[in-house]
Amino acid sequence: MSGKNKSAYPFYIIVGTLICLVGLSQLNYTFSYKDFQFRKLDMLSDLRTSSPDKQKLTAVKDSSKLSGLDSTATPAKNNIPNPDNTHDFMSYSGIMEYASPVPGDTIVGMKHFLAVLKELKEGKRRKVRIAYFGDSMIEGDLITGDLRDSLQSFFGGAGVGFVPVTSVVASFRTTITHTFSTDWKDYHYKNAPPASVTLGLSGHTFLPGGNSWVKYSPVKKPRLDKFREVSVLYGPATAETININDKAYTLSGSQPVNRLDLEQDTAQPSLMLRYAGNTAMPFYGVCFESGNGVYVDNYSFRGISGVELGHLSADMVRRMQQERPYDLVVMHYGANVLFRPELTDYSWYQRPMKKVMDSLRQDLPATSFLIIGTADKSYRKTDKYITAPGVGALLKVQHELAADHGTAYWNLFAAMGGEGSMVKWVEGDTVLANKDYTHFNRQGAARVGALLYKAIMNEYRLAQQP
Repeated sequence: MSGKNKSAYPFYIIVGTLICLVGLSQLNYTFSYKDFQFRKLDMLSDLRTSSPDKQKLTAVKDSSKLSGLDSTATPAKNNIPNPDNTHDFMSYSGIMEYASPVPGDTIVGMKHFLAVLKELKEGKRRKVRIAYFGDSMIEGDLITGDLRDSLQSFFGGAGVGFVPVTSVVASFRTTITHTFSTDWKDYHYKNAPPASVTLGLSGHTFLPGGNSWVKYSPVKKPRLDKFREVSVLYGPATAETININDKAYTLSGSQPVNRLDLEQDTAQPSLMLRYAGNTAMPFYGVCFESGNGVYVDNYSFRGISGVELGHLSADMVRRMQQERPYDLVVMHYGANVLFRPELTDYSWYQRPMKKVMDSLRQDLPATSFLIIGTADKSYRKTDKYITAPGVGALLKVQHELAADHGTAYWNLFAAMGGEGSMVKWVEGDTVLANKDYTHFNRQGAARVGALLYKAIMNEYRLAQQP
């Protein structure tokens, strides 16, 4: 057979495959198995722009799918914070605050955080810090970077805060330039660290290899263009040596978290850390600050639901609070809980998260907490994308966690527009989210950061009223 005939085979295979797929797409057949929906193949869906019933993939309202909706609550008007918390937690886009049900516990929502912001603004306090925990929604400093920038522009401060030793999204992050050697051993939530390794607050602990190094450089953006106050966070060490910009430092300390502070030389804008010790001592990361103001530390960890924070050592958390005290802890999870969109029973999630909140509130007794309700998540049902029924059920669980632990609560689902909003963020004229109908793109993350900043400032201004 000639080579000419053989060269036509790929073409015949591709054409035959397309004919089969188009034929299958004409079969009107769907079936379900448990919570999973198998639907007909539609090869031409993305090409359709109109039809008798407008078949473009759009959200449809179906409020009966939003489990946990309290229809008897009074909706908020004009987004004005309500101190009596009579708002419908499913539709209110402001921050709701709750007092602790524990007798003698004086922590109320974000009361402490708002008070120290006032002190900072009046020059009575040097720094206010936020620990922002989340999953892939915030990795690469998404959301947190915009929130940090807004808070620092109003309250002061400059610097990106905590940055781990290595990161899977270092090349994606735009708030700092971060490179490192490949011989660091990264122990974390998902790879069963040995009992001798204490995980840091980020969920990671890094052990150096034979010639480990990490380099941080500022970026050409306001409040991020230079390093001033630098802190290296590390675990137990006995006279181990590191070189920072070719200057030797000795690291010692027996605590779960120890800190080395130094002033960055303005003649050397980057910071290069090389390990020169004899034993593989643990490192957590480096913190970058400058002057009085607000600092937001991004503690993202891809693929977790928040229950993993229960693996953190109480001694480590308490020591971290001594070395780098936080005035507000933000808990932003949900995307990885909604892996089965039609599931509406989240008791399996609520129980371990209650233990996590119990532990953190005990280990950080004077710190304010803010639980952020999940964003909208859409999935395709028949020929439309709709809000997953599990969204409302999860929001109810997250709201109950806030009310039961005396924390603040912010419903991101409501703030971004409520039911069907993710479809609008994906398919609108300004694209704010990715085609997975779950994650925000960079522009959408900036929008969320702005919405959260507005919600915080509404609470702050309300707290200033006599």
